[in-house]
Amino acid sequence: MSEDTPEEPKPRRRQARGERRIAQLLSAAANVFCTNGYTATSTNAIAREAHVSPGTLYQYFPNKEAIAIELGGRLLHEMRAAHGQAFTPENLTLPLPELLDVVVDPMIEFNCENPVFLALMHGSEVPGRIAEEHDALHASLLTSVQGVIAHYAPALTAEERSRIADMTFAIFKGGLGLVLAAPAGAERDATVAELKRVLLRYLSPLADGSVTTTPSR
Repeated sequence: MSEDTPEEPKPRRRQARGERRIAQLLSAAANVFCTNGYTATSTNAIAREAHVSPGTLYQYFPNKEAIAIELGGRLLHEMRAAHGQAFTPENLTLPLPELLDVVVDPMIEFNCENPVFLALMHGSEVPGRIAEEHDALHASLLTSVQGVIAHYAPALTAEERSRIADMTFAIFKGGLGLVLAAPAGAERDATVAELKRVLLRYLSPLADGSVTTTPSR
């Protein structure tokens, strides 16, 4: 029997080529969605961006919605992974400034590397399946933030924790827009540092115990 490595079966090679083509089409779709938004994007525009014919695109995806669902699913999977790395029991033992680093940095990095995430998840007329999965992820993130708040301020009621988590998330989301708009490099780094400073000043009274309930009006 020959000891030479057998030739790779043709179906496996075809599968690998198909996976590369799908990755090419999804990358092109991400670029077009970022530029035009979901509603204004067409399959022809995605095919042009990918340098393939519309017929080639339709071999892999029947329509724009199918492309968006596949792209959105992959992005949500990556975001869940970043979420899981940020909110761990070990990280809760860190001082608040360091906790903000390990929570905020992965989220910022993900969004900077995948600007299509916000364009797709918050665009108009996005497929319902994407919206539902995004809403579930958002709820999971809020639950994790509430857990952090409960760790630092256990005397707060569930309603107070929920309100503070909503405000914390709103601050982050607003700051994220400024981060993404800033040029990469020193200016973006400074914007990230400013966002962390705002979050730290908002949450510090909880961490140092000087606030145990929501201030009265």
